[in-house]
Amino acid sequence: MALNKYNLSGKTILVTGASSGIGMQAAIDIAKQGGNCFITGRNKLHLQKTFDELKSGNHQLFIADLTDDSKIIELVKTLPQLDGIVHSAGITEYYPIKFINKKNIYSIMDINYKAPVLLTSSLLHSKKINNSASIIFISSLASKYPYFGSALYTSSKLAIEGYSKILAFEYGKKGIRSNCILPSFVKTKMVEDAKKIVSNKSIDQYKKFLPLGFGLPEDVSNLIVFLLSDDSQWITGQKIAMGSL
Repeated sequence: MALNKYNLSGKTILVTGASSGIGMQAAIDIAKQGGNCFITGRNKLHLQKTFDELKSGNHQLFIADLTDDSKIIELVKTLPQLDGIVHSAGITEYYPIKFINKKNIYSIMDINYKAPVLLTSSLLHSKKINNSASIIFISSLASKYPYFGSALYTSSKLAIEGYSKILAFEYGKKGIRSNCILPSFVKTKMVEDAKKIVSNKSIDQYKKFLPLGFGLPEDVSNLIVFLLSDDSQWITGQKIAMGSL
């Protein structure tokens, strides 16, 4: 799908989880639209592959496991001033409620909630986020349409949506925007892995809410580019669902 006209020239954008899926595609499309990308991820080989796909510009990469607080501190010190953030790092795990334990809770909440919250808060405290910047969190349609085994995953996404809403409220006076994108099933490795765990019955039930079928990373990235651009300067505190009724 062709990108729209939204211009990101002169903007520096941090993309987490850029080694695959939506994060990878977002970084590629941001660079195509003239933005400078600072990309992070845990997998050095895959992150380098993303970096090699970026169009010419002032791009940088930083290998980091954002569940490690020391890596967040190191990342924040390394980052330049930012005009936008795309919080794409995340995991999908499925546990029937009666089998949930403390380790499961930490496993999913540390990356899906704690990491983006601590990173954003640290960047704001360090004054690394410019006024009129745009912050984007990748949530999930699971927060609207939960399914069997998704208690922890859905909870992590509902939590980040709440954080984003308050962030938009507290920093609106500086022109800083915060929005959540809620994609349905997107054809990424994460979703393909999930389909091996989630029952076919659950997937069939979910498809009832998807008149346009499964999406592509480019579909989400197009919206990311728009929300990072100045054309979306009057949109904040929103939860934008994609692919559903």
